[in-house]
Amino acid sequence: MHIEFRHLRTIRAIHEAGGLARAADLMNMTQSALSHQVKGLEEQAGVELFVRRSKPLKLSAAGQKLLRLAEKVLPEIEALEDDFNGLRSGKSGRLHIAIECHACFEWLFPVLELFRRAWPDVDVDIRPGLAFGALPALQKEEVDLVISSDPEDLEGVDFSPLFDYSPVFVASSQHPLAQKAFVEAEDFRDEMLITYPVDRSRLDVFTELLTPAKVEPKGIRQVELTAVILLLVASNRGVAVLPDWVVRDVKYNVDYVTRPLTAKGMTRRLYAATRSDDTSKPYMSHLIRLGRTEPVKLQRA
Repeated sequence: MHIEFRHLRTIRAIHEAGGLARAADLMNMTQSALSHQVKGLEEQAGVELFVRRSKPLKLSAAGQKLLRLAEKVLPEIEALEDDFNGLRSGKSGRLHIAIECHACFEWLFPVLELFRRAWPDVDVDIRPGLAFGALPALQKEEVDLVISSDPEDLEGVDFSPLFDYSPVFVASSQHPLAQKAFVEAEDFRDEMLITYPVDRSRLDVFTELLTPAKVEPKGIRQVELTAVILLLVASNRGVAVLPDWVVRDVKYNVDYVTRPLTAKGMTRRLYAATRSDDTSKPYMSHLIRLGRTEPVKLQRA
């Protein structure tokens, strides 16, 4: 027996309409064409699917079995069709994000909250475990967007600029370096540097300042949470370098001082890396626009 989706739709329509004429109207076909389809299906099944002398038209026991199959299968098919329509129209999709910037959670969550309201049908996830292989994962389609401050020339990958930020020195207001207008690489030589638990190649204080100057801090203490880093700094257990969006409240707190790195200060840029085929998708473009505007509000707060 060869059952097609149209057979299941026919059984459901006749059951719901209570007759062939009304079902044919609902299915936008002639009554004779619908009758022919039902006859062919009954010939395949070898049993009658309807009790024809009843009004309204009723399903036989065999027809009821086919109806139960239709009520089970058709909603799943229709849901799948809706998903495909959403993908074609750009209203739905998958957005799995990998972050190479540990502190980016501070601004990314507000951005994602705004994004969720605009694109409720997009499946959003954050994949922090891919921090050190994020770009290869992007190329393999394991993730869909990577937040990075280190653009590379990769085939099939676009790096869309988001916003500029400044890495900022943070210390206790009682720390000797609090008296300086700015700090330099040499100032870290006798300090306990408190950082996020990521590789040095992902930390601006090393890539942009200490490593080029060949300066090694007295010690390094890795801490997962920004709040704990600030707590340790306030207790004069060490110093830190954090992005300016993280220290927006700290600079008004008497327990801390913030200072630029070097006399000229330091500026870095964050990028959203996406596969070239995905960059222009409506929901991806919207997220990138949010990533350009919302974090700047935090910097100015």
